[in-house]
Amino acid sequence: MSVSLKSVASLTAALLLTTGAALAQTKLNVYTALENDQLAPLKAAFEAANKGIEITWVRDSTGIVTARVLAEKANPQADVIWGVALSSILMFDKEGILEAYAPKGIEDLKPSFRDEASAPKWTGMDAFLSFIAVNQPEFAKTGAAPVKGWNDLLQPQLKGKLVMPNPASSGTGYLQVAGWLQSMGEDNGWAFMDKLHDNIGVYTHSGSAPHVQAAKGERTASVGIDMRAVKEKNNGAPLDVIVPADGVAWDMEATALVKGRPNAEAAKKLIDFTVSKEAHEQYAKFYAVVGRKDVNAAPKNYPTDAEAKMLKVDFGKMAADRDRVLAEWTRRYDGKSAPKN
Repeated sequence: MSVSLKSVASLTAALLLTTGAALAQTKLNVYTALENDQLAPLKAAFEAANKGIEITWVRDSTGIVTARVLAEKANPQADVIWGVALSSILMFDKEGILEAYAPKGIEDLKPSFRDEASAPKWTGMDAFLSFIAVNQPEFAKTGAAPVKGWNDLLQPQLKGKLVMPNPASSGTGYLQVAGWLQSMGEDNGWAFMDKLHDNIGVYTHSGSAPHVQAAKGERTASVGIDMRAVKEKNNGAPLDVIVPADGVAWDMEATALVKGRPNAEAAKKLIDFTVSKEAHEQYAKFYAVVGRKDVNAAPKNYPTDAEAKMLKVDFGKMAADRDRVLAEWTRRYDGKSAPKN
């Protein structure tokens, strides 16, 4: 009898070990465009609260992640899209790639940060805005009038002295181009960009690089992601951070569940975590505008009027127009793009 009990005990231990191993092997492929230094804290927090589920990141710029998800449409490899521009996520929804899921805590998000559908396909995390940054010592040499709005960037004294992101490879670049086209109208928007192009020195392949160049004095003024401009200023760069008087373009990073993947239940736990206060407190370390009502985020030197000046953006149109707009932008302006690494 004791041998039998020992056998049962051994079998039970073996089953427990096997079960533990199985849980440890639940890996979620998470496609993201979040900054690299955001990934480790988010992964650690989620995995600590969800033993047996492991995040495997697939990280790249918004444009490249978007292209990859669309290319994999027939055989999706991502379980969750976490931290990709909403304009891209709406494209995925249009292609039938996403699964509806209402995560726990969705009611704690601001209305603009959640899908209005009864069966929501996405939830917002944070907003990223496009700011102008001006290197004051370099700008003073030009004799140009102070920059207060977009048209001030067209002054001939700034020829070759501006930098902004390429919208085909940067989500920040695309939100800015889409913002001009929606707020100015198509004809006026393209006419504005034709004139702006004369003053552009280079189009970069990331949304933060323009402000880094302006901070170093390599360019006089930059258009790029809001938080990088503020970070460079807080690090001592002689930058004026400007919210254009005629409105600021923006997009939000969002999260979505991919349809038809084998680890859907684990993926839903991750979606739940992405809307939690804990996750939003992490987002708030990198973004001034976040989705939850109970998390405040603005850092030192972040313009207090930024959220009030956010343009009314039609994200559905932004997504639907993407291919056409990028093709036209590339035809007109790609000659000044930086070489790709």
